[in-house]
Amino acid sequence: MSTTDKYSIDSTDYEIGQDNIQKWGFDIHNQVFGISAGAIILFLTVLLVMDPTEAKSILDGVKLSIINNFDGLFMWSSNIFLVFSLLLIISPFGKIRLGGDNAKPEHSTISWMAMLFAAGMGIGLMFYGVAEPVAYFTDWYGTPLAVEPLTEEARKLALGATMYHWGIHPWAIYGIVALSLAFFTFNKGLPLSMRSVFYPILGDRTWGWFGHIIDILTVLATLFGLATSLGLGAQQAAGGINHVFGTNGGVNMQIGVIIFVTMLAMISVIRGIDGGVKLLSNVNMLVALALLIFIIIIGFSDVMAAIPLTVMGYIENIIPLSNPHGRPDEGWMHGWTVFYWAWWISWSPFVGMFIARVSKGRTVRQFLISVMLIPTAATALWMSAFGGIAMKQVTNKVGELGENGLQDITMALFNMYDALPMSTALSVISIILIMVFFVTSSDSGSLVIDSITAGGKVDAPVPQRIFWAIVQGSIAAVLLWVGGTEAMQALQAGTVSTALPFTFILLLMCVSLVKGFSTEKYGTIPKSNKAKA
Repeated sequence: MSTTDKYSIDSTDYEIGQDNIQKWGFDIHNQVFGISAGAIILFLTVLLVMDPTEAKSILDGVKLSIINNFDGLFMWSSNIFLVFSLLLIISPFGKIRLGGDNAKPEHSTISWMAMLFAAGMGIGLMFYGVAEPVAYFTDWYGTPLAVEPLTEEARKLALGATMYHWGIHPWAIYGIVALSLAFFTFNKGLPLSMRSVFYPILGDRTWGWFGHIIDILTVLATLFGLATSLGLGAQQAAGGINHVFGTNGGVNMQIGVIIFVTMLAMISVIRGIDGGVKLLSNVNMLVALALLIFIIIIGFSDVMAAIPLTVMGYIENIIPLSNPHGRPDEGWMHGWTVFYWAWWISWSPFVGMFIARVSKGRTVRQFLISVMLIPTAATALWMSAFGGIAMKQVTNKVGELGENGLQDITMALFNMYDALPMSTALSVISIILIMVFFVTSSDSGSLVIDSITAGGKVDAPVPQRIFWAIVQGSIAAVLLWVGGTEAMQALQAGTVSTALPFTFILLLMCVSLVKGFSTEKYGTIPKSNKAKA
């Protein structure tokens, strides 16, 4: 059967839009938009009227309860997604082309990789590129596998553990979601919405309340995953501004950064993918590449020494780091790995849907290999450069990191720059880069959430896109305000809470994707009645 054959539901007959309302410049799907927006507004209102200390205590309690009780679920689920992706690559399903046998890519490979990389990892690499390896190396909050800190083994494991969190595991999660959405949209003619992926399992119930719940959870997970990244970006950008210009802004400056960047994101979402996200992603990739090259040149010997340590530390420790049982470093695993996996899972609908929108024309095999390996290789080079130089400063007692160690995780990057030539210029460039990564994440997320809450439409009205950009910024700002000096804990609480139910959705997605792929080779899903919202 041709890959262009569809389920019995034709895209022109999909009637989820019949329950849409069109007023005030919006074109929304009642149940998904209404419940999602209502839940977020209620959540923000409750946090704002509560005492910040009490609100933070509740958020922390929820986060710790989930991490302590469901650490194995997050860990094993991530392992399953990775193994499943590898099996798809070597299976006959790898030959299926997204969009049909004659489909052609709509974007160049370079632009494609720039968009998915900027959306998927941008702010995180800037925030954690120095802080994470140094934290593991110096026992800032435990060490991976309880290795002795400040040793050569600790250096190797610090780089390897950092890559474990930023390598093929998260990109397998992103890849599965993106592949599922792209396949059911481009090959089966279904709307670009998370519910569409579950048609092989749910049948016509996909368009009823089962589907509504899936899409609502998708929106909530995406919003809180984005809020975490936007909050981290605001913290780092504000810290950099204080560092470079001698100001002393705290949470108010961080919220000011969020407001400023949200305004830029609103302009970008109005311009759409080609005029907004694609342009910014390409510019960001060039600036990030130039920064990386400059850092490599400055610390060439340290970077060259760190690259093999990163690769070997990753390969040698990926299995013990993936095992959640009997760990001597359970506190470290809970504080870092389990949170990361929850973060990536909550980000997966956003990154996955965005990648799906720009990935038509590539085979399953090409898609998964590219999505998993190319960003992982680029990340390994980035972490080797920034982490390698920073750890060398610690070892040689150079600069702030060498003298006092890791004191403020938001300032780690700028502290490393202080011991390098042209430190002020590097800091200013990095602040700008963080801001642009901030914008690409926000407007990409707005486009994705907008599509979900519009019943799968990809061309919903501009006011709707602006609404979701404002909501994202509002969540990040409120969580920063509630968290105060420990805002990161509040940001993490929202991410972990929404990632828990979404983990089960992703596991079911693997089953549904195989059933969908099987129709390409063995037949079709039985005919059904016209879908109804």
